[in-house]
Amino acid sequence: MSALPSEPSVSHQPGPARRLGLYDAWWTVTAAALAACLALSACAWMSLHLRVDATLHTAALFVHLASLVLGFGAVLVADYHALLYLTGRCSLRDTLHSTTRLHVPIWTGLAGLVASGVMLHPNLASTPTRIKLGLVLVLTLNGLQAGLLNRRWLQQDTNPPAPRLIVWAASTAVMSQICWWGAVLIGFRNSQH
Repeated sequence: MSALPSEPSVSHQPGPARRLGLYDAWWTVTAAALAACLALSACAWMSLHLRVDATLHTAALFVHLASLVLGFGAVLVADYHALLYLTGRCSLRDTLHSTTRLHVPIWTGLAGLVASGVMLHPNLASTPTRIKLGLVLVLTLNGLQAGLLNRRWLQQDTNPPAPRLIVWAASTAVMSQICWWGAVLIGFRNSQH
């Protein structure tokens, strides 16, 4: 007598819930943007009240410059990959995966710049310094929405990409470059005075 194969058991219980990620929806990015605004405001307030000695100031300056190299360097590499795609020298998928990998050094560099900047005694009464802080805020918000853009681009199946994504990506890259270069130039100017 042969045994009939048994029916596979079907579980009607839901599987493990997928955790909500930062770049899953506009509302999660908006919540992160509000948290970033609060964090940057707290850092500005701390810079007014924190006093550091010359040794700590020098260490903070080193961290500031190293963070600039890390964060801005990663941004330039990401934009270089975008140019490779635009010139047909690399696929869109390769470009997106490369830029996704660069998010960690970009965010680490930006966080290092903000944290070390607190100890560099920024003159918040100075108009250029206020502009620089505004650029850092815009850069942070732009970076948050860029993560959502990258997620949306990876989810789309059309080739070539939808024109709205191309415009969104170009606007994001231009805004990023304006903010990074503007902050660098103001920082350089402030270091000379």
